[in-house]
Amino acid sequence: MPLDPRIRAVTDRIRDRSAATRAAYLDRMARAAEAGPARAHLSCSNAAHAWAASGPDKDALAGGRAPNIGIITAYNDMLSAHQPYEHYPDRVRAAARAAGATAQVAGGVPAMCDGVTQSRPGMELSLFSRDVIALSAGVALSHDCYDSALWLGICDKIVPGLVMAAATFGHVPAVFVPSGPMPSGLPNDEKAKVRQRFATGDATRQELLAAEMASYHGPGTCTFYGTANSNQMLMEIMGLHLPGAAFVNPGTELRAALTDAAVARAAAITALGNDYRPVGRVLDERAFVNGIVGLMATGGSTNLVLHLPAMARTAGILLDLQDFADISAAVPLLARVYPNGLADVNHFHAAGGMAWLVGELLAAGLVHDDVVTVAGDGLHHYAREPKLIGGELVWQDGPRNSLNDRILRPHTDPFATTGGLAQLSGNLGRGVIKVSAVPADRHVIQAPARVFHDQDAVKAAFRRGEFTGDVVVVVRFQGPRANGMPELHALTPVLSVLQDRGLRVALVTDGRMSGASGKVPAAIHIWPEAEEGGPLAKLRDGDLIRLDAGAGTLEVLTPGVLDRAPVVADLSANAFGTGRELFARLRAAATPAPEGASILL
Repeated sequence: MPLDPRIRAVTDRIRDRSAATRAAYLDRMARAAEAGPARAHLSCSNAAHAWAASGPDKDALAGGRAPNIGIITAYNDMLSAHQPYEHYPDRVRAAARAAGATAQVAGGVPAMCDGVTQSRPGMELSLFSRDVIALSAGVALSHDCYDSALWLGICDKIVPGLVMAAATFGHVPAVFVPSGPMPSGLPNDEKAKVRQRFATGDATRQELLAAEMASYHGPGTCTFYGTANSNQMLMEIMGLHLPGAAFVNPGTELRAALTDAAVARAAAITALGNDYRPVGRVLDERAFVNGIVGLMATGGSTNLVLHLPAMARTAGILLDLQDFADISAAVPLLARVYPNGLADVNHFHAAGGMAWLVGELLAAGLVHDDVVTVAGDGLHHYAREPKLIGGELVWQDGPRNSLNDRILRPHTDPFATTGGLAQLSGNLGRGVIKVSAVPADRHVIQAPARVFHDQDAVKAAFRRGEFTGDVVVVVRFQGPRANGMPELHALTPVLSVLQDRGLRVALVTDGRMSGASGKVPAAIHIWPEAEEGGPLAKLRDGDLIRLDAGAGTLEVLTPGVLDRAPVVADLSANAFGTGRELFARLRAAATPAPEGASILL
């Protein structure tokens, strides 16, 4: 199927906008590739330090003829998704030897679990941890001793930070290696109901804890379609995973075989061989467009609207919110996975998963097939799925028909004719809304504002019974420069209760929401943020606000609001504790949300 002209137009616009920055990037990468890994030029003392602890690989490393693979790991025990990585380095080293290569852990990066830090002070470090991860990985690769790299990471800020680092070392081939989702536990919608009952005092803390632990119950990614699993979809559709690797459960034979195959592939695509695939060539404008298409087709996390521009900029590519909006208008919603439906990612995988999705998008002409990937030239490689047959890993054509039309539907009969995310603009600024999980009769909300400076104040007002009519809850001073742009996911149960009571409710904020959020209309990432004197800082209780997701508008209708002086908030409480003081200068230097809210770019 020829490429949809709307997708081609967005791609051409990105290419033209990025012409100078992309050319400069590719020139830097070409010069770095010419120089090659420095280990061939190390002094004897340098080399001795590099190989001192390499054990049985020392001779191969000293010989300099075998590919050396650098491992960047985000392993820790706090993230269930990353816990399986504990023993990956040993497996990777063994697989590298079998492929005639060597492997070394180049370094580790921090990895925060947003599930642990939700509504806690530590959440204010979450977004900027992405940039710290990129910096940490940059330090790891600065030894300049690697012919390719394996990137072990899955969760919210980790994958974007790793991609930013990988692109910075764009002359080095990169294969991203997932560990897969945990098996299905308590259904996500049942867990959400217990959370709402707890918010109204109808469930005990013991009941809530039991539900949470039955949902999050073992190693692997959380099973809802939030930011972590949206990341995995992206890594596959952008050509950085092996085909079908994203959603295979940990601890299975197929998972182990895919990890071994990723190592072999990393050894095969270095400049030492005949199939050199530097990651800077993989991460071009077509790959990013494919990623945005996948995000829209699946109703993925709004956090990627922040992360993708930051990831792209490190590869010299400039994305704009309008690119997301135009792609969303062209791409139908093909998947319903919680919070957009009742299924989890294991059900999505069983219904056809990524192989079906890529095949369907190719058939609809909505993605670029003419891309470079780690698996080979062409996205069509990702319409195949891995299987173990007789103990051998093979790839076969994936299903062409959905195996469950309540989870996956063809482009000719989609869940919705447009994508899961929409851009908002108006006299309150620019932002984004996730519409894929919001009931159609809630796409337009017009109601008076209640204005708050933090989510705890919203919850306190709820407990006092202050929300008795339709309301737009405004939570301001939550942007990158104010307090690091924390997720406000703890508001979801409260706002869901109000909506279920029949009130027309919306959230407007310069902060973020979790990738698991979606039931209540939420205009998020509003920029200019309140800390910069943006329009949100001029709102007062009772101002009439209209949010129209279909029209893509966010407006205050009360006359004279924009003539007011902006409120200046006392943010001193955000300055200290849980490491926040270390990030003060970083907050002050953050770029605007539409540019990725980065401290690096």
